[in-house]
Amino acid sequence: MADKKMLIIATKGSLDWAYPPFILGSTAAALGFEVQMFFTFYGLQLLKKKLNLQVTPLGNPGMPMPMAMDKWFPVLGTALPGMQGMMTMMMKSKMKKKGIATIDELRDLCVEADVKLLACQMTVDLFDFKPSDLLDGLDYVGASSALAFGGEADISLYI
Repeated sequence: MADKKMLIIATKGSLDWAYPPFILGSTAAALGFEVQMFFTFYGLQLLKKKLNLQVTPLGNPGMPMPMAMDKWFPVLGTALPGMQGMMTMMMKSKMKKKGIATIDELRDLCVEADVKLLACQMTVDLFDFKPSDLLDGLDYVGASSALAFGGEADISLYI
């Protein structure tokens, strides 16, 4: 049994919000932590077998924009049709050039490192997910199970 424990509660299902839980979870596991990740509401998107994640530029003023767009392009412009897809493509291209692992790769690292992936049963029911939509080997639990582990954890993160 690991000396330290970490619980990560993942609530967001976009490309930019998928990186923190998987990076932190895989890193903690590599450092010897016992890690559980509880995916609830939109975070459950990160457990789909086939990922089609997009960045969320609208309402994200901290997001660095290409071509210094944050200096001259109105924030409301990110709501224009096609902007989210274009910005997702640009972000994925930049990540590939910089050698950043994909979400699929980071998720696989977590699985290989025995990070326990927990799907919120209430959210599965709410959004009519089928087990065939999601990764194999998940535990389907309620919030009380995640919080029981979190009560013993050295680190608990809400992302």
